Amino acid sequence: MSNASETQVAATGRRPLLTSWAIGRIEAFAIPLFALIAGSVLFSIFLMTQEKSPIEFFSLVWRAAFSTAFSWQNTLSRVSPLLMAALCVAIPARLGLMVIGGEGAIILGGLAAAVVGASLGGVPAVLGFAAMIFAAIIAGGLWIGAIGALRVKRGVNETISSLLMAYIATALFNQLVESVFRDPASLNKPATLPIPEGLRVGMMSWPSAHWGVPVGILLCIACYFLLERTTVGFAARVTGDNIRAAQVQGLPVSKLVVGFTALAGSLAGLGGFFEVAAIYGNANDSLISGVGYTGILVAFLARHNPLAIVPVALLLGGFEASSGLVQRRMDLPDATILVFQGCIFIVVLMSETLYGRSDSLIRKLLFAGRTK
Repeated sequence: MSNASETQVAATGRRPLLTSWAIGRIEAFAIPLFALIAGSVLFSIFLMTQEKSPIEFFSLVWRAAFSTAFSWQNTLSRVSPLLMAALCVAIPARLGLMVIGGEGAIILGGLAAAVVGASLGGVPAVLGFAAMIFAAIIAGGLWIGAIGALRVKRGVNETISSLLMAYIATALFNQLVESVFRDPASLNKPATLPIPEGLRVGMMSWPSAHWGVPVGILLCIACYFLLERTTVGFAARVTGDNIRAAQVQGLPVSKLVVGFTALAGSLAGLGGFFEVAAIYGNANDSLISGVGYTGILVAFLARHNPLAIVPVALLLGGFEASSGLVQRRMDLPDATILVFQGCIFIVVLMSETLYGRSDSLIRKLLFAGRTK
């Protein structure tokens, strides 16, 4: 207990109503919620400058994303890659690393899965799926793991290197798909050879979404336990809080950095596998959708908590699912949803200054009007 809390107990004979732990948990929920609302208000002002109705916009978002079974299907189809892209940001963040290049791992993971899958038409489905998944996670893990290695060996800033490597991954993908791995039958839109039907990821009976969604949720749960309930996760948190203290304590900082970045990239690569095997059926430029960058926003809104990533990814997936309806009904460009997400992201970054400073405000709001 802190000195202030001990003083309060001695003076009043009662323990404080809220501990620092409770205040931190309230902040972790209330501040992202505030950022989401404030970002929506900021975007509403932007809409009004365009002579568009914010009420109509948000009603269309609700209708397209959450109002019917078909809307949920449309939303859930976008959730799986968001979950894994957000984990690609959240896991290294526990080490104090800001990796924002998950888009590259998704792209290359999807390409690796598509190339391997297209060459395995005659093998049993179990072996085919195993080979595709292995190829995807290896491609993604090596790509993002290289960023951790650059940080450890050469001191290269991981934010800059991951962003630059995402652009390199996009260029490499385009080059390979349009030359070495191109399906001769893909004329107007270059693509790899199609994956055999036996190696396509099917749909669940309920809810109407592919199996990448429950896999992504299970991975979020597993990552939470890894980070919060294991000695490896504890070592990562210590390293993220104070890398010098971790080194003094003899923690394997270099191995943690490379291992956690490789794990993050593997999960993003797995997201690319599900995009190819469940939705597209081959690797084409539809894989370059920007989902890796939306995953950054998901991770920040969730405060890098793997469990909180699930509801946030569902919300952001709904926003993206509503893009087409908003464009048609309100005569707005397709990038409108990106502007909306940008407004939220700006407020999320600004709200970082509120953490640790809202103790008195939270106490006043919760206990206003109570007698002493």
